[in-house]
Amino acid sequence: MKDRLETFGVSREQIRTIVAEGLKGGNWCDLYFEQTVYNDLLLRDGVVASGGFHLDYGCGIRVLNGEKTGYAYSESTDFTSLMDAARAARSIAGRSSAFGRGNAVAAPSRPYSEQLAWSDADKKQLSKWLEQLETAVRRREPRTQKVIAMLSWSESDIVMYNSLDELSSDSRPLGSVSMTVIFCQGNQTEQRSVSRSLRCGREMLCQSLIEELASDAADGLDDSFAARRPRGGQMSVVMAAGASGILLHEAMGHAFEADFNRKGQSIFCDKMGQRICKRGINIIDDATVPGNRGSLQYDDEGVPGQKTYMVEDGILTSYLHDRISAAFYGVEPTGNGRRESFRYNPIPRMRTTYMESGSDGTLQDLIASVRKGVYVDKFANGEVRIGEGDFTFYVNRGYLIENGRLTQPVKDINIIGNGPQALADIVAVASDLKIDDGTWTCGKEQSVAVSCGIPSVLIKNLTVGGE
Repeated sequence: MKDRLETFGVSREQIRTIVAEGLKGGNWCDLYFEQTVYNDLLLRDGVVASGGFHLDYGCGIRVLNGEKTGYAYSESTDFTSLMDAARAARSIAGRSSAFGRGNAVAAPSRPYSEQLAWSDADKKQLSKWLEQLETAVRRREPRTQKVIAMLSWSESDIVMYNSLDELSSDSRPLGSVSMTVIFCQGNQTEQRSVSRSLRCGREMLCQSLIEELASDAADGLDDSFAARRPRGGQMSVVMAAGASGILLHEAMGHAFEADFNRKGQSIFCDKMGQRICKRGINIIDDATVPGNRGSLQYDDEGVPGQKTYMVEDGILTSYLHDRISAAFYGVEPTGNGRRESFRYNPIPRMRTTYMESGSDGTLQDLIASVRKGVYVDKFANGEVRIGEGDFTFYVNRGYLIENGRLTQPVKDINIIGNGPQALADIVAVASDLKIDDGTWTCGKEQSVAVSCGIPSVLIKNLTVGGE
């Protein structure tokens, strides 16, 4: 821990003094030190012709006084600047209080590591890897017209301290590859976007990842060119395992975040302890999945990362809490206090949100049980109204289901429904959970890295927007 404090040029005695200054305006004070080094390389038209570098460095100071929050930050971590920031935060929060004490938090196991550090990377070798990725796509699919690929990586050193005298630190690696490919057949074009993002070092950049991304981009292309917009209406929907978890994240996960419930803004604010879906369904938000983009050793309030069951056997059992909401509800924080950077106040946010595998057979079993419906395996953007739970999602790839068989490929449809009702209408959950490793980013006031997943599920009644 001493080395981490030295990164920011402060001592244990100094941060105690800074927190004591903040506590003159409230009953809680915490410090969040961050140093993030970010790099990227962009391939376009077969050449890596641009790249970027960014260093973010500073400290955020928060003072809580009941329901009031004072927040200030400094891009310098010298003692004078931090004391000034503490005074600014305390003046916003507003009153005098005693300095709190407590026991240090035991360090949880770290769910990520770097076998090959990004800081040692040779950018020429990384550029070559991107070029090999484009070559693999073009080799697999001759209809490739254009490839745009970006490789980005960051390493964040974090130190957190609070008025309970808890000191914690983390070093967070993150590597991401995203690729957009345009395919052309006659006068038709199809655009595919694929990505991978992991909390690990550059060991992720292996040949198998190249082949996996190229396959994801090109597979099923004939069906995409043949796809049509179907007739819409009320029908059953089978959602594929993996990226369909974005619906779980958006339409349900946000409504489980405790700040929305504490303020009475969520459709689930009065449903704690109640059955909200069928028996056997478990919905989790997890910071401990090894190497996952949404995983954290500690959240951004210094609370250990953990696995939180929001729904157990169909019963709503927990919201997602930061320290503020946990104190309000009289429960322990769940490690969901997150922030975009030291410039932002932490708020309840998801990490890796998924539904556990069920016992209703395979994807093929779910499809075989449907007389008329759609199977969707690629969701895009969507809109959700937290208070009502209503959602609309755009689907850019799927198939009609007719008499238990996949038939016509479809595209450009909307899936429309209500989050609580969609949960209640899940009639089957397959045993094929997949957590998607794409570059998911959640934008609730601030942007943070997240992940999502789901097994194949059958929802008996949703609105499909088509012709």
